[in-house]
Amino acid sequence: MSVRSIAKGIGTALLWVVIVLCLLITIVPRFLDARYYSGPPGGHFDGQRFFNPDGEQDDLAGTGGNRGSFLLRYLTRSDGRPAWPDHVPVHAIAPPARVDGQAMTATWVGHATVLVQTQGLSILTDPVWSRTSGPLRVGPARVAEPGIAFEKLPKIDVVLISHDHYDHLDLETLQRLWKRDHPLIVTSLGNDSVIAQAGVPSHALDWGGRISVKPNVEVVVTRNHHWGSRWFTDRNRALWSSFVVRLPGGNVFFAGDTGPGDLTWADSAASYGPVRLALIPIGAFRFVPGQMVSGSHIGPIDAAEVYRRLGASTGIGIHWGTFHLSAEAYDTPPRLLAAVNRVAGLRGFGTVALGNPSVIPPYVARTRPAPIDRIEIVGRLPAAARALP
Repeated sequence: MSVRSIAKGIGTALLWVVIVLCLLITIVPRFLDARYYSGPPGGHFDGQRFFNPDGEQDDLAGTGGNRGSFLLRYLTRSDGRPAWPDHVPVHAIAPPARVDGQAMTATWVGHATVLVQTQGLSILTDPVWSRTSGPLRVGPARVAEPGIAFEKLPKIDVVLISHDHYDHLDLETLQRLWKRDHPLIVTSLGNDSVIAQAGVPSHALDWGGRISVKPNVEVVVTRNHHWGSRWFTDRNRALWSSFVVRLPGGNVFFAGDTGPGDLTWADSAASYGPVRLALIPIGAFRFVPGQMVSGSHIGPIDAAEVYRRLGASTGIGIHWGTFHLSAEAYDTPPRLLAAVNRVAGLRGFGTVALGNPSVIPPYVARTRPAPIDRIEIVGRLPAAARALP
């Protein structure tokens, strides 16, 4: 037997071990539950777990089975997903060491990780530099290296953590950042308990909570529509959120990881002042062929409506092209977003190259187009856009 055959056999055996362990996690382990937050019941907390006040939705409905069978098909890649490239080249350009005043630069690092520099501050969203996304370093692997090598990051002043999923809350990366820079880490309720597992302090706030960074700069924790878990059984023990960074010259909005829900959370974010830059997810929205909307993730159509509701001047589509999490093709999110923008009459919302610093223009108020109706937009899309895998 050849060395290659032996290696392939070992790899297959390890995969099945992982599958069995993951299935056991969904069935057995009450001991893996954890209580990350204690507090009185309220509008989105029942005393035990958090919930979406605009109703719950399940991405797996209609996928042909329960969570266990869905996970099995996902791990064995028998769910019919289009193949992704194994590796995507990244031609990174080092970000500036510092950006002062109202000048602003944004660099997409990958997935939901973005470096925003302005007012002499370097702000990181959901920083993930690990190679894989999942517990025990088992999970989807990156197809693209981080757009900025960790060693080339400028000193980080502020870190925003939207929720506790592994592709957004990476303890190893947070530990490295804390040891190097001691940034202000802001998150939502309960996630501070998870972050503390790495020996890292953070500030956990409820929706509507705010914290000052320096004069005229503050972070506001804002609502979105999602869920949280590290081990399945600890579902919704910690809160999820978006963020508004209030700044002279226009705010930065980071949507975190979100489904549409009632979409009024975007209106609430806009109430904090003009949005100069909006970081909005556009990928991991498809779990069955042809799907345009899911419960936990927004795709390009809903992302465009979020951008419209925010009244944002510039938007960058994130949460795509790094980890293979769902059933759309690698480049479907940016291609579909471009088509939706043309149909909806939106300007200023697109995607950027990994690792290439983008100068964000000053805030310019725009006349808001009509609300985006999903069914109408889909009907107006060119056939080629509707047929994207």
